[in-house]
Amino acid sequence: MKILLTFPGQGAQRPGMLKDLPAHPAVKAVLEEAEDVLRVPVAGVDSPASLQSTVWTQLCLLTAGVAMTRCLAAHGASADAVAGLSIGAYAAAVSAGVLPFADALGLVRLRGELMERAYPHGYGMTAIIGLDRGWLEPLVAQICTPQQPVYLANFNAPTQIVIAGKLSALEQVSALALAAGAQTARPVAIHVPSHCPLLDAAARTLADAIAGVALSPPALRYFSASKARELRDPRRIGEDLAQNMATPVRWHETMLLAHANGAKVVIEAPPGEVLTRLALPVFADGIVMACDRNRADSVAAVMRRGMGTGD
Repeated sequence: MKILLTFPGQGAQRPGMLKDLPAHPAVKAVLEEAEDVLRVPVAGVDSPASLQSTVWTQLCLLTAGVAMTRCLAAHGASADAVAGLSIGAYAAAVSAGVLPFADALGLVRLRGELMERAYPHGYGMTAIIGLDRGWLEPLVAQICTPQQPVYLANFNAPTQIVIAGKLSALEQVSALALAAGAQTARPVAIHVPSHCPLLDAAARTLADAIAGVALSPPALRYFSASKARELRDPRRIGEDLAQNMATPVRWHETMLLAHANGAKVVIEAPPGEVLTRLALPVFADGIVMACDRNRADSVAAVMRRGMGTGD
């Protein structure tokens, strides 16, 4: 295994993210399919107003990831493995051939609706940078109560951990973390408490929906960021997709696993370069590159060299 394609999660979105995709027939086809399935004009769904919605943010992230994968494939570049952070797992599953894009659009729309309905306001996520789990976990436990729920949610790097819960609880943990030596405590652009038990009921509802979708064995190696392991059984991948909204993200462990399995070239699908920055320390002996701010043909050339097919 040489080439790993990664897909970012919510928080990486930005206005115009779909408009910024390459002007390529493969991208156009994905956008048209999304428009047909969702029955809304794609133009405008990546506007600042639309991206205030969890539903439309997640649909845009899914669409951007799939569009870029197919654009790169049209340039003769393909990955050996995929991994997605949170909603990025759905783009990873589509790119690996596990889940048809049309079905993924319906499931992601339901996923976002379930999350928004469960927590329409007053909840969110905050990134704590500069403390490891051993320091942060007791601070979260000190604040967490049924009235003030807060949980460890994303383990993005040894000292970059995201917490999820009620806004007032996030503020209290942030204050304790900064007093304990954290560099920053920064709210993330996510308006629901993802990757914690607060979304258990929503995950069960989504699991029922996924159970009705025909899934295929992955054509690429599929790394689950919830389990930090490779999954090969499509049924287990479906369960993982349903549960990942209520399960902590073990991204750093997943990248270590991919590296141990031979990944040398790591390409991040748009939007953004958050996963690229997280991958750099792990893949210091390889090539790490974000599609954003790079031409698709240049990214494809790097991937083809990694595939051993040259330019």
